[in-house]
Amino acid sequence: MKQIQDICILVQARMGSQRVPGKMLRPFAETTLTDILFEKLSNSTIIPKSNIYFSAYEDELKEVGKKYEINIFNRSKESAFAETDMQLIYEWHDKLPFKYVVLISACNPILTIETIDNFIQSFIESDKDGAFAVFEKKTYYWDKRGQAITDWEGACIMNTKFVEPIYEAAHCLYASRLDIIKDGYWMDTVSPPSPELFVMNELEAFDIDYEWQFRLGEYLYKRL
Repeated sequence: MKQIQDICILVQARMGSQRVPGKMLRPFAETTLTDILFEKLSNSTIIPKSNIYFSAYEDELKEVGKKYEINIFNRSKESAFAETDMQLIYEWHDKLPFKYVVLISACNPILTIETIDNFIQSFIESDKDGAFAVFEKKTYYWDKRGQAITDWEGACIMNTKFVEPIYEAAHCLYASRLDIIKDGYWMDTVSPPSPELFVMNELEAFDIDYEWQFRLGEYLYKRL
């Protein structure tokens, strides 16, 4: 069983989004996406504040972290603009005094602190080196060749009650051992990776990558 003092809680953000420019500090429901997440983390029942780090390059982002008295990791410009180099994007992997990291996306405004805490607790109790949030899908899928991925041979009609669930990436909560990142692994050391799957509510995984999602996310956040 892991210990919470060995786990860094890390939020990483940048202002360089091309699809939704400036989304991390753009006005969102009278606040910002970055503020929303730090407000939630301040209400955690299990996360020590000293374990929370904000990886940011732009000064305006760092100022938000300082407002909440969050530890700042000074992200390099190269990291902030990198797209594929994992060791560069996660350049903190060998610079933080922790064994594990829980990375939390700030682009999921519906994500609750209860789910965040439950994810962390689940990771603490897991014997795996990685964890990945997913949500359950019970529907029918085919590959690009038209071959059925979903097994429904035992059903006389297409009824999702008879379908085995498939799990889709939630893209908001991740956990890994820090020292494996230098070797090109993220969330697990085997190939293909097999992190512990943490099943969460699909609505909480609502992600903002496009302008229409920013507008819909604001609408949902105000009402939920």
